[in-house]
Amino acid sequence: MKIITLHTRIQPAELMSHIVRHLNPLFREQRKSDIDFKIEKIGDVIEISQPELYPEEVLFKIKVNGSELNITRCEHYVDDVNSLTVESILNDLFKDLSDKQGTDLVQEG
Repeated sequence: MKIITLHTRIQPAELMSHIVRHLNPLFREQRKSDIDFKIEKIGDVIEISQPELYPEEVLFKIKVNGSELNITRCEHYVDDVNSLTVESILNDLFKDLSDKQGTDLVQEG
C-alpha cells in the first residue's frame, strides 16, 4: 500500500470526479491507445479496473482518509506499462488537488 498526503482535505466525491474527468483522456493521449479504464466507487473506495485486459483483479483501489490517500495497487501488474502509466497520471491528478504544496509519499510497501 502507498499512502500519499495531499496537504488539503478532500472529499471522495471530489477525487472521484477529478479522476473520471481526466484519467481516460490523459491515458489515451500519453499511450496513443483507445483503452478506457472503468472507474467506480465501491463503498468508500474508488476502484480503477480494465476487465477486458486485466480480468483477475482491480488495478488500483484508492481510499480517502482526510488529507491522505491510501492506494492499493494490484501486485500482478506492477511492471505493466499500462498500469505504470495510470499510476503516473494518478500522481499528477493528486498533485492537481493538493494546492501549491504538492504531495508527500508517507509510506510505500
